[in-house]
Amino acid sequence: MPKSTKSQQKVRFGTDGIRGVANIELTAEVALMVGRCAAHYMCNVKNGSPGRVMVGKDTRVSGDMIEAALVAGISSAGCEAWRVGITPTPGLAFLTKALNGDCGIMISASHNPAEDNGIKVFSGEGLKLEDEDERAIEGLIGRGPNAIKVPSGDNVGASFDKGNMAVNYITHVKRVLRGVFIEGKIVVDCANGAASRYAKRIFKDAAEEVIFINADEDGRKINVDCGSTRPDKLARKVLKHGAALGFAFDGDADRVIFIDEKGNIVDGDQIMLLCAGRMIAENRLPKKTVVTTVMTNMGFERALKKIGGKMIRTGVGDKFVLREMAAGGYNLGGEQSGHIIFLDLTTTGDGLLTAAQTLKYAAADKTPFSQQTKMKRSAQFLKNIRVPNRDAFYENAKIQKKVAEIEKRLGADGRVVVRPSGTEPLIRVMVETWDREQAEACTDEILETVRKELKVD
Repeated sequence: MPKSTKSQQKVRFGTDGIRGVANIELTAEVALMVGRCAAHYMCNVKNGSPGRVMVGKDTRVSGDMIEAALVAGISSAGCEAWRVGITPTPGLAFLTKALNGDCGIMISASHNPAEDNGIKVFSGEGLKLEDEDERAIEGLIGRGPNAIKVPSGDNVGASFDKGNMAVNYITHVKRVLRGVFIEGKIVVDCANGAASRYAKRIFKDAAEEVIFINADEDGRKINVDCGSTRPDKLARKVLKHGAALGFAFDGDADRVIFIDEKGNIVDGDQIMLLCAGRMIAENRLPKKTVVTTVMTNMGFERALKKIGGKMIRTGVGDKFVLREMAAGGYNLGGEQSGHIIFLDLTTTGDGLLTAAQTLKYAAADKTPFSQQTKMKRSAQFLKNIRVPNRDAFYENAKIQKKVAEIEKRLGADGRVVVRPSGTEPLIRVMVETWDREQAEACTDEILETVRKELKVD
């Protein structure tokens, strides 16, 4: 068996798929092997026969290159590749389940810069893969080109253009908006990404006037000074147009951030609080519980408790939120970053659907959006530090001791979250209290210990 290449040996799933600089780290060769091995494992191994793989992409220029390589890999495993073209990540997940795919593969680096790209794999149920499935696919990739026996002749898989199937997802989201109308203007920032063509069809009649910005499907400008990672740009547009509200997606539209009529950012915590309040009132929130992550603001927890709700925290990542939701029978969960999951309606974080659901609740309340999303926040101070080896954090007793010392000092009035990044060589340090100066001082104290112990220059 030929020796596997260096690039193949390094392929690893992070917290949200495989990511890297397109054509440097995430090459066509890597994409071909991911397509072949993911299709083989998800179809031939798990389901016992060659099957159907749905493939979608955002607007990045490198998407065409990676798509071609992925499709070649899928076909070489004897499976059919159904290409749905430019689509949001939640759209690809929805179509995978709705069209009876064995798995779905999305080409996107989400909110990352335009030069990056990524590959996310979904099960036939439209769910992000379990860890053991990701490890199995990694193992096949690491074994090199001859890891699986490939078919020949008419047993090779075919490729089909299924871009017309996107209407199924658009119709699904628009159902939430039936009868919804916002008095005044709304501004929608599509981040020059996958939401561009979809948002125009979904939200064009949701208000007296809908202003779309950064909606050119320009893959060279995806996430560049726009979208959910730069809500300040949207805020200025909302104020300029005197809009009732605005919202911004990231490149693959799996998250959304709102802006109120005063130009204030309304993040995922506030969106979940608004929706939870309405769902509790309608008796539609099981156990009156919302699933969030360790990054969710303490102000959310306090406000949710006041309206009779409860909160469960998980690790960072919407797949961890989803697992807890599925295990406990909950239907609302998400992250501060704007990844929100309405499990009755979707299987993953869905920015378009979250925007629709939020508009539905906002339209039913005639008060200004700023009043509907009002929430007293605690001070969260977050800093990152680049380290030579992020995994060394787990084994360092002095760092753990310092974290425990800060936690004891803060008591019930604060929290500490220290974790390695899932995608970069970083340690993320967050301290939360009701006093910003204290939060910043404690964060710096932990960072200094990390710097010394992990020998950061």
